[in-house]
Amino acid sequence: MSRSKLVIIGNGMAGVKCVEEIIALEPDTYEIVIYGNEPRPNYNRIMLSKVLQGEHSLQDIIINDWTWYAEHQIRLCTGETVHRIDTRGKYIETESGIKEAYDVLILATGSSPFIPPIPGIDKERVMSFRTIDDCSRMSDYSKAYRKAAVIGGGLLGLEAARGLLHLGMEAVVVHNAPYIMNRQLDQKAAAMLQQELEGQGMSFLLAKNTQKITGRSQAQGLLFTDGSKLEAQVVIVAVGIRPNVDLARRSGIATNRAILVDDYMRTSVPDIYAVGECAEHRGISYGLVAPLYEQGKVLARTLCGKETTEYKGSIPYSQLKVSGVDVFSAGEISGEGMQTAIQHLDGIRGTYKKVLMQAGKVRGAILFGDTAEGTALLGLVQRGADVAELAPREGAPDPAEVAAAALPAQETVCACNNVTKAAIMKAIQEQDLETTDQVKEQTKATGSCGGCRPMVAALLKHTHNLKKSGGGAVATPDKPASLPVCSCTELGHAELKEMLDDIVVMIGLPDISLILEKLGWGSELGCVVCRPVIHYYLQVSNRSINDIEIMNKEYRIIERNGNQAELSRDDEIEAHSEVQVRWDDHIPLSFYARDAGSLAAQLRMRWVGAAMPSSVNIGIAPGPGSLVSALVQDIGLLASPAGWEIYAGGHAEHPVKEGGLLGVAETEWQAAMLATACLQWYRQTAWYDEPLWAWTERLGFMSIRETLLDDQLQKELAATLQADI
Repeated sequence: MSRSKLVIIGNGMAGVKCVEEIIALEPDTYEIVIYGNEPRPNYNRIMLSKVLQGEHSLQDIIINDWTWYAEHQIRLCTGETVHRIDTRGKYIETESGIKEAYDVLILATGSSPFIPPIPGIDKERVMSFRTIDDCSRMSDYSKAYRKAAVIGGGLLGLEAARGLLHLGMEAVVVHNAPYIMNRQLDQKAAAMLQQELEGQGMSFLLAKNTQKITGRSQAQGLLFTDGSKLEAQVVIVAVGIRPNVDLARRSGIATNRAILVDDYMRTSVPDIYAVGECAEHRGISYGLVAPLYEQGKVLARTLCGKETTEYKGSIPYSQLKVSGVDVFSAGEISGEGMQTAIQHLDGIRGTYKKVLMQAGKVRGAILFGDTAEGTALLGLVQRGADVAELAPREGAPDPAEVAAAALPAQETVCACNNVTKAAIMKAIQEQDLETTDQVKEQTKATGSCGGCRPMVAALLKHTHNLKKSGGGAVATPDKPASLPVCSCTELGHAELKEMLDDIVVMIGLPDISLILEKLGWGSELGCVVCRPVIHYYLQVSNRSINDIEIMNKEYRIIERNGNQAELSRDDEIEAHSEVQVRWDDHIPLSFYARDAGSLAAQLRMRWVGAAMPSSVNIGIAPGPGSLVSALVQDIGLLASPAGWEIYAGGHAEHPVKEGGLLGVAETEWQAAMLATACLQWYRQTAWYDEPLWAWTERLGFMSIRETLLDDQLQKELAATLQADI
């Protein structure tokens, strides 16, 4: 059977990453042809500064050499620029006249340096820094000239300046902002970085706008808008990138700043896709490696007909080594409503940490000098976690190790050298590696930019802890490791619940130490984190727990009527065990308004004393204009002409989330029955500490709704709740 032909325009990191994923999934599906305008195989642009600084040769930064293309029967056409796509005839044409038919086409045309419209920008010895050829030109210039200026104080500009210093030139960085790397760092971190770079010989002119590049036909210097001047014989322009979209635009493919794509990287033309810096997804085009690799994986699964989650965008982050200094930045570091949650400065060690929040959620983070927490902080930013999670919890596992455990096995850890988590863990296990330097020697991970070193260190710790606990299997690609309940175990919540059921069936309920021994727990009696988790899972499994000495806490219900509240509680109440019932009986009865107090009384009878995975808010609104909003409660009941509408999964705090309609009940008893069944299903299937609104998102609201509208199951769930309490 003949294979479909897949043509990729662009031999850069994003397009070839997609090809690698396709080969891993379905190696025989496509005949693959790649067109690249450079005369060489795929290489790592991130490492150009290391080549310039003399740390690596061109061969060191090649990702896939000629042999790789041949082994996978990929036809690579180098030195060819595609100038036309015939979307009806389904073929491409290069400037040299080559025509190539395609069944599926991927545009991975990348980006080009943005060249600002500064007078004199076209003079000799004015250049950008983007390719291997640019490195060669800069090296040649250094042999004849001494003074260089770099326009742009972002990452690329700083790396270019560091390379010029290595070549023996004087390097002055000119930046139009008041501090360097202003998109990734705040003023304090930027000042610390500038001080370090000045110690290496770099100079800076900040808040300077270049009016023109002076000299007749060759660059002689810069003239600034404030009238000052700078002598420079070589000028490097590093102010940003511009997506390469001209080919797509000429071919009738929809573009904006970049090529418009949907969540599966499809363009406006059938069978044509775009990935990488040339793609614009939900109004954003990315210039960092991690998002481009994420896009490539989604596109590969789409083209191979595999089930895949759509690409929803990425949280931008950078974990880098800038001229030998570790720097990490993630998420939003400025903006309206942004506040500082944590800020630590250690002047002796030269480290700095800042975490930013907005409306109580973690939105951004900056680390300087020590980036070990980078992976854990990135996870908080990506989830929009509560700032409460920043507080250290006694007995909680190392956040960096948790992040390492949660990473899928085939996820790329070292983007520079394309090394996965599975490859790193396998090397550690098989060769008994003890240090990150040993991992670097065996796998090349951390051997280039060094940005992945904190994650490699966390994987090293995680692998050794697995070995100590008797584990040791590298997670398979299809089953990523779940987050452990606590530092006493590697088990996640799902595995713990399942194993508890099996243990109780086999051995009954002896003392807690025997149960923990069977679970392979790391401590005899557990810790303050895991004890309430085990207690809860045993209790909601409808087991007798009288003989288990884990904890001794009562559960409570808070009754609220207007401003009055009655509270019964034990001295050691867990906050998440409470059920709060609010109702409003101040609305005059109408032809459809209901008696909220009567319904609340029925609910009290059913729910008092029930153990909960997290605190539950129930709101009862007897009619329009009620002071209680039923739509933003965990469980809300709203009077209507038909009886009672029952909602679930609402959230009143930021971000506000409206609950979904479970159903409509004619009587108060039926309303109480449906709400009770929902509560019991939540108790049985939620993870400990998982809010009800998060539970509905994890299971899917429609799935929960279909389950609860089964009359027989609804009655069984309600009966189970009554038996439990």
